[in-house]
Amino acid sequence: QVQLVESGGGLVQAGGSLRLSCAASGRTFSSYTVGWFHQAPGKEREFVASLGRSAGDTDYADSVKGRFTISRVNAKATVYLQMNNLRPEDTGVYFCAADQEEAITGQAMDVTASHEYKYWGQGTQVTVSS
Repeated sequence: QVQLVESGGGLVQAGGSLRLSCAASGRTFSSYTVGWFHQAPGKEREFVASLGRSAGDTDYADSVKGRFTISRVNAKATVYLQMNNLRPEDTGVYFCAADQEEAITGQAMDVTASHEYKYWGQGTQVTVSS
């Protein structure tokens, strides 16, 4: 069982930056694949970025490539999403997600699919003004 708590959201002007954090409980955090998802007002939750168990195992949505960076510090059981050059369309709630299935079964998961993740945080609001 893993509990995830996001923080770092807020109001920022277009072109600005924010760093989101996701603190996880549990002592085996390093074995989890983690992801960030974004839900804009009135829209479905969509994939933003993911990070596997190794540092180079990252994936990004095309809309955030070159602007967002996902990272983790396993010793702190924390995942980060550095968001630069923010745009008004980045506005919404950002959710952190985690799953251990890949480490357990050895089978690759579709990191872009929200249903692949078992554990979710409560979300943090990001608002980008134009």
